[in-house]
Amino acid sequence: MEQQTLVVVGAVVIRDGRVLAAQRADPPTLRGRWEFPGGKVDPGESSADAVVRECEEELGVTVRALHRIGGDASFPAPGRSHTRPAVLRLWRVELLDGEPEALEHLSLRWLTADDLRTLAWLPADVPFLDQIAPLLAPGTATHP
Repeated sequence: MEQQTLVVVGAVVIRDGRVLAAQRADPPTLRGRWEFPGGKVDPGESSADAVVRECEEELGVTVRALHRIGGDASFPAPGRSHTRPAVLRLWRVELLDGEPEALEHLSLRWLTADDLRTLAWLPADVPFLDQIAPLLAPGTATHP
């Protein structure tokens, strides 16, 4: 039986020239690594709806999905006895309400463009760093 590709979304939350990074708590093999907050897309759910839901669940905030950043980044998704193909889709989101809290992560950190490469990112997030850095420049608009 062919394994269906797992789609994971990540949120690029930018405020005052800084982007939000989240430090993984689980699973133990990824504990302490950094990522853009998000999670799995549920069956029948769009990736835009998933990123909004995940921000509410993981950060306790209300966001609006604006646009995708880059293409799909492929990575192996660990399973119980195997790995299946997975893709990460990053979404630029607008923070509408609330202050992000680490509800499911060890910690959160707001990063400048200069800070981006100082963290131990998950491999799937790394390809997006060069695309995010220009968005952190002073005077960069919220919309594309």
